[in-house]
Amino acid sequence: MPTRDHSGHDSSFFKPRAASFRTAVSFIFILSISLAFYSTRTAFLCRPDPNPPLPSSSSSSSPAVFLRSPTNVSHIAFGIGGSASTTPGRGGYAGLWWKPNVTRGYVFLDKEPDRLDAEIPHRLSSDWTRFRTGGASDSALRIARVVADLFSAGLTDVRWFVMGDDDTIFFPENLATVLSRYDHRKMIYVGGNSESVEQNALHAYGMAFGGGGIAISYPLAERLSRRIDGCLNRYHYFYGSDQMIWACVQELGISLTRESGFHQMDIRGDPFGFLAAHPMAPLVSLHHLDHVNPLFPNRTRLDSLSILMKAYGADPLRTLQHCSCSAARRRGRKWSISVAWGYAVQIYPFPMAPHELATPMQTFLTWRTWKDGPFTFNTRPPLAADPCRRPVVFYLKAAAAIDRNNGSSSTRYGKSAEEEERGGKECGRSEVAAEVEEVVVVTAAAMDGAEFGLGSDRRRQCCEAVDGGGGIMRIRIATCV
Repeated sequence: MPTRDHSGHDSSFFKPRAASFRTAVSFIFILSISLAFYSTRTAFLCRPDPNPPLPSSSSSSSPAVFLRSPTNVSHIAFGIGGSASTTPGRGGYAGLWWKPNVTRGYVFLDKEPDRLDAEIPHRLSSDWTRFRTGGASDSALRIARVVADLFSAGLTDVRWFVMGDDDTIFFPENLATVLSRYDHRKMIYVGGNSESVEQNALHAYGMAFGGGGIAISYPLAERLSRRIDGCLNRYHYFYGSDQMIWACVQELGISLTRESGFHQMDIRGDPFGFLAAHPMAPLVSLHHLDHVNPLFPNRTRLDSLSILMKAYGADPLRTLQHCSCSAARRRGRKWSISVAWGYAVQIYPFPMAPHELATPMQTFLTWRTWKDGPFTFNTRPPLAADPCRRPVVFYLKAAAAIDRNNGSSSTRYGKSAEEEERGGKECGRSEVAAEVEEVVVVTAAAMDGAEFGLGSDRRRQCCEAVDGGGGIMRIRIATCV
């Protein structure tokens, strides 16, 4: 039987309501705490990180978008491996790319030279004679320590340490563009392979060949500077300094990030075919130029490089970039045109597919055995014995920026003395020789780093040829349509 309270009300009537009230109060209390916790957590998560990490992908060798100031030449320290016997005679190379008070770094020598006209300031390598020698020479051991010597120099605000030889030509602005795609706060090892398969098989496919340049991020350089001496004792049987560095980097679990603009130039003979079909990548370096023909006919090596550097000054990222197109001529004929911007234009008096024109013509031989291959890229046969299959080649004569606002430039190309002497008398070449005395390439705008993206973002440009009259062919370069 239900009981009543002293007021005369039935207590059984209030008990369920009291329980419901307590439940409601408890629910509101828990909800309030939850909301307070969520608000605090949200505010914490939304508060800007004073030192935000860079977005990264699954591998340190994949490009990352750098959210702060982009990497530029001032963030790079160069460590050049030289010697008192070789560097004085190669000073002209350094003078082409080194800008005093802009470019930073040193050339490291084994001893004080009798004379040194090089643009790069020099330092003496720290003691390397204490290390064991096996397959390596003393110079290889010494140059392998350049990364440690350069790091210990204490240059400020350095993101990347870049090693090369005293006969390496660097293109610093392009190098900075390439390196800006990576997070320099990670341990990253960047470079390129040899062009000759025999060299990669002899040394290592996973190794950055030193003459083409080795780029090492600050954290990796810091670790290597502490570790390199032990590595030199462990890997004394290796032949080259770059192989020792590679082995030491491997101990840290870091693999090579390949960039195809680093050129070891392990080739012999005429580099024309190699340079006239450059891969879709910024030109970063050239090496072994004493071991190939001059880049331009009837020029010395230094004169040739000076000409190329003029084009580089007008539009750095476009230098050597390849594009192709066709030109309709009289009587239904078609010419094929291949442009290596800042270097050469080839006109074939017959149709050729773009993929053929983008394949290097084999005008060169392998490094070690002086043979026709194999190489680490496809090649097509050299200048045909049949004169009807040969292009008329126009080499760079002048380059200039014509509009500083949008970065557009103009380059002019003319026939070599040998080409003029031949007069294009063979087959359809006579038509080209008679109609075209000079080629003028006008580009729409300077290239920027975004055009060398990944996947679908990486796309060659195309050209369009028009008759300029007076023996001049005009070519415009723009996005393919």
